[in-house]
Amino acid sequence: MVLLQTILIVILVYYGLKLLLKWLAPKLLNYAVKKTSERFGQQFGNPQDFDNAQKKEGETTISKKTFRKSNPSKKVGEYIDFEEID
Repeated sequence: MVLLQTILIVILVYYGLKLLLKWLAPKLLNYAVKKTSERFGQQFGNPQDFDNAQKKEGETTISKKTFRKSNPSKKVGEYIDFEEID
């Protein structure tokens, strides 16, 4: 009788936790995603808001990226020619 009672309790706890997680898991995941996005927003700032705050309406800005010129005289390595062996 005790063995049957123990098995029944284990089964009820298993299905109870399964049902509880089915209801709570989406809410917990949404909460975690929301908190993570807030942390990223605080850490990196919001570049769209930053750019819009500095620009005035009708103002045109041109920004150019500077490129580094590679040094062609710098030796990187040797060229090795491989041959196929039949």
